[in-house]
Formats: sequence, C-alpha cells, structure tokens
Amino acid sequence: MTGTNKDNYYAILMAGGIGSRFWPSSKASNPKQFLDILGVGETLFQTTYNRLSGLIPHENIYILTNEKYVDKVKEQLPSVKDEQIVPEPEMRNTAPSILLGAMKIHKKNENALMIVAPSDHWIDNEDEFIASVQKGFDFAEQNEGLVTLGVEPAFPNTGYGYIKYDKEGEDELRKVRAFTEKPSLKKAAEFIKAGNYSWNAGIFIWSSSYIIESFKTLMPGMFQLFEKGTESLNTADEKEFLQKNYKLADTISIDYAILEKSEKVFVIPVHFKWSDLGTWSAIQKELPLDENGNTAINARVVAQDSKDNIISSSSKKVVALRKISEMIIIEDDEILMIIPKSEEQEIKKLREEVMEKFGKDLG
Repeated sequence: MTGTNKDNYYAILMAGGIGSRFWPSSKASNPKQFLDILGVGETLFQTTYNRLSGLIPHENIYILTNEKYVDKVKEQLPSVKDEQIVPEPEMRNTAPSILLGAMKIHKKNENALMIVAPSDHWIDNEDEFIASVQKGFDFAEQNEGLVTLGVEPAFPNTGYGYIKYDKEGEDELRKVRAFTEKPSLKKAAEFIKAGNYSWNAGIFIWSSSYIIESFKTLMPGMFQLFEKGTESLNTADEKEFLQKNYKLADTISIDYAILEKSEKVFVIPVHFKWSDLGTWSAIQKELPLDENGNTAINARVVAQDSKDNIISSSSKKVVALRKISEMIIIEDDEILMIIPKSEEQEIKKLREEVMEKFGKDLG
C-alpha cells in the first residue's frame, strides 16, 4: 500500500549556499539559512528541518552543506548524527551534491523515496505542503518519473523560474512541457494568463533508483565519476574519495543537468504561499509592517516621518529614524549598510567592494 512505509522516506536538505544578497546579515561565514532572518525565534534551516520531519523520520533527513558549515549544522540541530551530514569539499552547484546524496541514500535503502528541498525558503501552510509531498512519494513509489512542486503564481514575478505543464490530466499531477528561467515581465504576465504555468520552487521528489538512473543516462560522466566511489560511500573512506574526486564534477544545477533533459518530469501544482526569500524586499512581504510600512527585524524602531523602510539589527538595537524612507538599513557586529530599496540588486557589488577594501572575512 502506498504512503504507509515511512522508513522508505528520505530528505536531502540543501544547506550549502552563501546568501550574498542578504549581506551584511548573511556572510560566507554565517549564511542566510543559519540565521533567524525573519525574527521568529528559529533559523530558516531549523524551520525547514522541522517542516520535513512532519512526514520523514528524523534519522532519514540528510543535510548537504559545505564543509565549513558542519559545525553550524550540529549547533542548530544537535540531535542529527554525523552520518546525516554530507559535507561538500567545494561548491559545485546542485547536481553533484544531489547525485552524491542519492547514491548514499540508495546504498542504505534501495527502496528509498526522496525529497530534495532548499533550506532557506518560506511556506505558509505546512499541512498542505506535507500533503503535496505525500502525493509525490505515492507517485514515485509506483512510477518512473521526476516530480516537482510548482507554486501557483500570485503575480508576474521576473525573478523566479516557471514550469509549463499540460492543461489536461489529473489535477494532482501534470506532465511538464518546459522550464523557463526568469522571464521578462511581459512573458511572465503571458504565463499567468495562460493558466498552465507554475513557479519553480526547487523542491523535487523521486525514487533514489530513478534519479541515479537519470544521471547515468543524461550525465554519464558525472555518474561514472561518483560510481567509482560506491564502495567508499557511508564508510570512513568516503571523505578521502570526495576530497580527490568531487572537484572533478561539472559545476551545474540539477535543473540543467537532469530536469530540462528528461522526458519524464511531472509537476504537482500547489496553492500554498511560498517565497524563496531571495531579497530583503521579499522578506518584508512576509513580515508585519507598522502604520508607516516599516519592517523591523530584531530591532526596536522609532520612525518619525519615515516610511517603507526595512530595518534589521543583530542585537535588538534601538534604531531612531527621521525623514528616512524607502531604505534598507542592516546592522551587524561589524557592518552597517544603508541602501535604497530600489538599489537592492547592487548589494552584491557593495559586498565585493567592502571585501576588497577591508578584508574577505567581512563577506
């Protein structure tokens, strides 16, 4: 019977990114996923882990992260065992890390069904999320195919990828026809009007056997590279194998490597509110505003004749504003950044100049 043997349910939690658009709160030494960036009392990483553990046994949740973040993972999730943490020797985008995670899980359980999820996204309806994941597991258990969750677009966002799917078919699962990365505003509006497009949330569900087979067919070089280390996976020899070989893998996303090439990709259109929290403005949309449209995160704010600001402090500092509007004001232990909201795409460049002038540890 489908949906009953949860021992076969596994998760790969992707927690290796830097989150440079959230500088200076997010730095390479302490990135976005490990911060309580919403000021809710737990980090995005902890929230995502707790959400997944509503369906998946704790011991079956694997965390893929950079070597330098292993201590942060242990600090934030003390109950997680060392074998559940998969440190990447270097950043090579999502395809190599997902293949590695799938091979480790498959070696442990050949009947494994997996969800791959980013660790720094926001979802408002966890019950609906879990129900959708269950549908994906049920499908993957009975069928060969790759499943993604597609979020119903709320507006023509040009910063998200879009998934085009068949209009006809079962309501819960549709065949994917095309992926489009970050379209123009005109295109995004056309997609929404068409009615058969979803936002790509980067959440994927499949059996470990089928995703490995997909790599074997569609990315044979990468598959062969990792297949050489099959015996060392989940053993003391794994680290040495990865140190020698991981850097040889192509730097490529799972979307480009597998999903856009496969003929068996399906989407479950979902209706819960979701955000990749990709910018400070995106975070503001999920948080309360004061009467003048200001958002305070871990800060105590007095705002006189000031509106539409985002204010974040690392230490609940009192921030007093007068005649300051439409600004992003972010403070941490060493850095104060003030930038117009309209210029937030320039934060990365600002970060690079600070690193160049005052030291890489500030980025």
